[in-house]
Amino acid sequence: MKKLIVLIAAAFALSAPMAALAMDHGSMKMDHGSMKMDHGSGDVAHEEVVSSVKATFSVVSMKEHMKAMKMEMPKGVKETHHIKVEFKDAKTGKAITEGEVNVKVQGPDKVEQTKPLMAMDGHFGADFDLSKKGKYGVMCKFKVKDGQVRNSKFWYTVK
Repeated sequence: MKKLIVLIAAAFALSAPMAALAMDHGSMKMDHGSMKMDHGSGDVAHEEVVSSVKATFSVVSMKEHMKAMKMEMPKGVKETHHIKVEFKDAKTGKAITEGEVNVKVQGPDKVEQTKPLMAMDGHFGADFDLSKKGKYGVMCKFKVKDGQVRNSKFWYTVK
């Protein structure tokens, strides 16, 4: 529970500079569209169709993302990468933005991290500690609107 609170606090702290930039000082209206937390596209780590749902997984280095925004990583943050997944109907290409998503990551040292992915502006995502070099096993279990539970798994290598 404490980790969740710290994660939420970090997300708010990181989004504060974006909120300040989003303000239209001429009219004093907030442009809520520009307050989106863009984690960048990252590496497309895996893509597959599972029972008519296309899942596209990306892994974003938080250090590189912060560097691109000309910001420094906050002290004490253990998580090094943002894992995100976008779901689309395989036939229509329409985005699927509602559902439950859980990811388990097993590191090269066999340490496991399991987290629910939160819905975020067109994707589901969470931050993980991928600080050790080597192969990580990423296992995802997800349930979208139709209620069917689906699974996807792949390897991601940190160099």
